[in-house]
Order: sequence, then C-alpha cells, then structure tokens
Amino acid sequence: QVQLVESGGGLVQSGGSLRLSCAASGFSFSSFSMRWYRQYPGKERELVAYISAGGGSTTYADSVKARFTISRDDGKNTLYLQMNALRPEDTAVYYCHVFVLGPRWGQGTQVTVSS
Repeated sequence: QVQLVESGGGLVQSGGSLRLSCAASGFSFSSFSMRWYRQYPGKERELVAYISAGGGSTTYADSVKARFTISRDDGKNTLYLQMNALRPEDTAVYYCHVFVLGPRWGQGTQVTVSS
C-alpha cells in the first residue's frame, strides 16, 4: 500500500537550516507529482511546495520562496525539502503528500524554530 514516511524535523534556532525527507513506497514514485504541506495548531494544512513528476517544475508558497527548495531522488523514492533561513513562523508539522487514488499523507514531522 502507499506509504509516506517523513523525517528530519527538529528544533533549530532562527536563521538555521533543516532538510526534511519523505521516503515513499507502494506506488510508482517517479510517475507522480509530490507536495509538502505544513499545519499550524488548529489550522488547515497549507501547501508549501510542489514538484512535478520528473522534477522539471516546482512552485512555492510566497512565504517560503527563496528560502526552501523542494527536490526528489527518483532512484531512492525520496522527496526532500531543504529549509534555510528558518523563522519562528515556520514552526509547524510538515507533511508530504501524493495523490494516488485519493490523497495520501505521511505521519508528519515537527519543525520548531526558536527565536
């Protein structure tokens, strides 16, 4: 079955960096576009970044442009989110997402940025 497992979250100081990973299995990873979302307590999940199948197209939320980079390694079935210049407002749970016969989500990874 489709499985997404995020890792790489943690506690970092403002201005620091983290790299999130999402290990995918149970579907043909290279054939699907992928997304990173984040969720603040009590809020809806919001789209952070998108990458097309093959990686040729990416888009970002305005709030993370020029700071975050989404990428993928189809040989490893893994999605990444490089997060630089982190801010306290980036504190959230981060989820990877794919639409395979419906929306599929990982369990999420907590990112906490201290000021």
